[in-house]
Amino acid sequence: MSGNTFGTLFRVTTWGESHGPGIGAVIDGCPPGLVLNEAMIQVFLNRRRPGQSSASTTRRESDAAQILSGVFEGKTTGCPISILIPNQDARSSAYSSFSGLFRPGHGDITYQAKYGIRDWRGGGRASARETAARVAAGAVAQAVLDVYGIRVTAYTLSLGGIQARNIDLKSVLTNPFNCPDEAAVKMMEARIAEVRKAGDSVGGIVEILTTGVPAGLGEPVFGKLDADLAGALMGIGAVKGVEIGDGFQAAEKTGSQHNDPITPSGFSANHAGGILAGISNGADIVIRVAVKPIPSISIPQQTVNTHGQPEVIQISGRHDICAIPRINPVCEAMVRLVLVDHLLRQKAITNHFGGKP
Repeated sequence: MSGNTFGTLFRVTTWGESHGPGIGAVIDGCPPGLVLNEAMIQVFLNRRRPGQSSASTTRRESDAAQILSGVFEGKTTGCPISILIPNQDARSSAYSSFSGLFRPGHGDITYQAKYGIRDWRGGGRASARETAARVAAGAVAQAVLDVYGIRVTAYTLSLGGIQARNIDLKSVLTNPFNCPDEAAVKMMEARIAEVRKAGDSVGGIVEILTTGVPAGLGEPVFGKLDADLAGALMGIGAVKGVEIGDGFQAAEKTGSQHNDPITPSGFSANHAGGILAGISNGADIVIRVAVKPIPSISIPQQTVNTHGQPEVIQISGRHDICAIPRINPVCEAMVRLVLVDHLLRQKAITNHFGGKP
């Protein structure tokens, strides 16, 4: 059991700390013969890279991926793929004054409880910086999903209480918040400016839409597709809640309202979010995640030091105001990793998906 490795057949191990020499991922179980190069991975990493919206940290990282193994002449070999992402703009001295304090909302106190030691430089392994390695691994997973025509798209439904009302997925990548409602973008910009001035932070909700998933993925009891997706997304540090399909709204409906009618051409509704009994049903998979506010804020907060004595901490430095939209490609990556793993597991028992060869 390793808390740093994810997956069953398509296995990903991420490594590295926020202020170490670099971070990276090792992907084992990727099928051979797929076209893969650093430029393909970079497309995904660029969307997560800091400094692209007013909500982002000013830390400057190129996040330039380097493939060290597992690819020959532009194609995967079936051997482990190792990817390195060097850290270029770490400023560890900015954290030295907090080295003896536990930052509220961070993993400082829990890492200390678990290991008896912690890397206080930017949170070390608990830093969101680690998620760049997941995005790189997700890019490799997408090379497999492309074979099946499966696409994963995450977009911002709300940020700091500002809701997207008119959903136009064509506009998701045309604005700095990955929001499908252009009218909401300006209000989000204003909200971020307001919160930044107050020295605070905000959260939001991200929706992940997956199309082209064949019916039949997922296990019958343990390893249900929705359970694995929820677990993967909850494994992102800033995510505090996951719902699939109608989610919590299902609790307020009757069976006749929630059941998806089945017609000769497919389902006429999708309250289930594309998954029934833990197995994909061929409809779009729809997931929403609740993203908490960034815990590093400049407002004074009560805490204790490593000796248990009360202290007041006021955090300065380069921090996001909101994890959105940089968390969006991370959400996509985790969904991709789960889907690829289940695709390979299904192929291990049958060559058929959804009753079709």
